Amino acid sequence: MNPSEKFFRRERRSVPAARRFAHAFLVEWGLAEAERSGDVLLCVSELATNALVHGVPAGRQFRVFLRYDGHVLRVEVHDSGGGVPRVDVHPEDTDEGGRGLLLVSALADKWGVGERELGKVVWADFGCEGGAFSACGRQRSLSE
Repeated sequence: MNPSEKFFRRERRSVPAARRFAHAFLVEWGLAEAERSGDVLLCVSELATNALVHGVPAGRQFRVFLRYDGHVLRVEVHDSGGGVPRVDVHPEDTDEGGRGLLLVSALADKWGVGERELGKVVWADFGCEGGAFSACGRQRSLSE
């Protein structure tokens, strides 16, 4: 199936807009009612939030890219910021943030960070079988 992408401004309302964008394509691809569709949408929200807060310099945008090949649904969030995101495996109970990538690593089958000419791409893969997300074989990785 065709990949889909959209650019979003560096503003808070872009996170729910990115989630709505992803949901629309889950509907189009017949995956919106699948058991793990909520996991995908939560990961879109977390990756978009990370791009907005940590990865997008003022005046720039971030890009959400979705691809489904009938077996794997890939979510990518591209930004122009530097640095490599890392999972905080021991966030403090009082921390207001720092759990986004921990959630992504728990929900996605695989995830990782790739380099771009300017910035980075953070991706998450969700295995699909016959139009339904599989719950098997979840593995966490920092590289593909």
